[in-house]
Amino acid sequence: MLLRLTIRDFVLVDRLELEFQRGFGALTGETGAGKSILVDALAFVLGERADTGWIRAGAERAEVSAEFEVADLAAVIAWLRELDLECDGGVLILRRVVDTNGRSRAYLNGSPVTVQQLREVAEALVDIHGQHAHQSLLRRDVQRSLLDEHAGLMPQSDEVAAAWRQWREAQSQLEAASAGADAIAQEREQLEWQCRELSALGFSEDEWDGLNVEHKRLAHAASLADGARFALGILSEEEGACEGQIDAVVRRLDDLLAFDAGLAGIAAQVASAQTELAEAVSALRRYADRMDLDPQRLGEVEHRIEAVLSCARKFRVAPEALPGLLDRWQARLAVLGEAADVESLAARVAAARQQFDAVATRLSKARRKAAKELGDAVSRVMQQLALGGGRFEVGLVPVEGGASSGFELVEFRIAGLAGSEARPLAKVASGGELSRISLAIQVVTAKAASVPTLVFDEVDVGIGGGVAEVVGRLLRELGQERQVLCVTHLPQVAARANWQWQVAKLAQDGVIRSRVETLEASARVEEIARMLGGVEITEITRRHAQEMLGVGE
Repeated sequence: MLLRLTIRDFVLVDRLELEFQRGFGALTGETGAGKSILVDALAFVLGERADTGWIRAGAERAEVSAEFEVADLAAVIAWLRELDLECDGGVLILRRVVDTNGRSRAYLNGSPVTVQQLREVAEALVDIHGQHAHQSLLRRDVQRSLLDEHAGLMPQSDEVAAAWRQWREAQSQLEAASAGADAIAQEREQLEWQCRELSALGFSEDEWDGLNVEHKRLAHAASLADGARFALGILSEEEGACEGQIDAVVRRLDDLLAFDAGLAGIAAQVASAQTELAEAVSALRRYADRMDLDPQRLGEVEHRIEAVLSCARKFRVAPEALPGLLDRWQARLAVLGEAADVESLAARVAAARQQFDAVATRLSKARRKAAKELGDAVSRVMQQLALGGGRFEVGLVPVEGGASSGFELVEFRIAGLAGSEARPLAKVASGGELSRISLAIQVVTAKAASVPTLVFDEVDVGIGGGVAEVVGRLLRELGQERQVLCVTHLPQVAARANWQWQVAKLAQDGVIRSRVETLEASARVEEIARMLGGVEITEITRRHAQEMLGVGE
């Protein structure tokens, strides 16, 4: 559940910290006081698109953080562990910042994350039902998503969409192969001789490095041999060579040690130099013995280098890029080989279509059952919302050949409001009826959802009287299972809440700010009375408010 919401420099709010409770809470206040600003702030921290217009005038940035209790949400905990994010004490803090340059940053428990990652975890925490939700209900794609989500069919729906894409891609490849057979054959012929030439070269990137090293050594073999012999002469073989001189120094120091032991360290260092020199002389002799002039091998290396360079020039790449070029051409040949095999492509199309038919058929069967259950559940709630005689149906309209969504379109229908025949929602319901039907759908689908916190932003617009009392009761019942927050202007709804906040505008030093106050018993009576009676609050209005709150409790 949502524990705390902290807002800084967001629209009319300079600094605000709200602590949430369990159950059903109502957020009330005068029109324009800023009730929906709090919903906007929550939507922002949950990953809604950032807008610099949300930054309070004169501030450099807007910042919102939301603290959630997630100890009982195993899926959220597992998701956090996959990202190596800590979640000590089962508390998750979402934080979002937007500056005047439009740059947005997001954090989970202090660790930077992408906005997409913020949205992913937010979907498991909060579900916001906006006041214009009934308008989107007229769209068939929204209706289909609502049915699938309510029935837990989204994984199957995604599987159907993936199978559809695979079938369409295979179909496109088959059509392209059939239409461009000549072009494919020509490209294959060119690639085949190019691959044969590079394969015959038998060249690897490692070989190029080795060829260059060997060529440099063979080309300078005479200089290398002369240098080795010169060094041997100076160090060991000529008269007065270093090796003999150092031997003499070692013997002389050994004789002097009898007179002064302090020379022992120096003598040891010279002896070490004598040993290292002997090892160097031995290594030089071995090197000089191996260093033979080999003009034939030099010619072979130069011929190989020229062959590689010639091929690189022909194909306009660096020599070391030739092996990679061969790999790409061979991969392309494999693709063209498959594309040229029309029979194989046709078999792939048939298999992909068969797979789509299988998963789409399973989805259709599950949708038929879910459509009946959702229709019955929404119809029952509609009877409580002064829509007596109305019946809600979820129609499944067949789509010839299928589509990415399956074998059918989903269509919400109403019967009994304007005739007995079920007709599409958009053609039957008036504005007020549509708002109530939307609320019924949202209440039913919210009960089946796994999201622990539900926010209703003035979904009761156009509702009043006894219907409003029913709405309040439905939201309170929902609050027994979830944490529910409702922005409302109806006293009948607010009176049913377990707790209530009041939003008001304050003018201070010429600056208008929004303030939120938690209402206790007496203050809550005054606020319900205001909602009932308007500007002038009478004792009769107060008694009515007390009576409503008593019923609500």
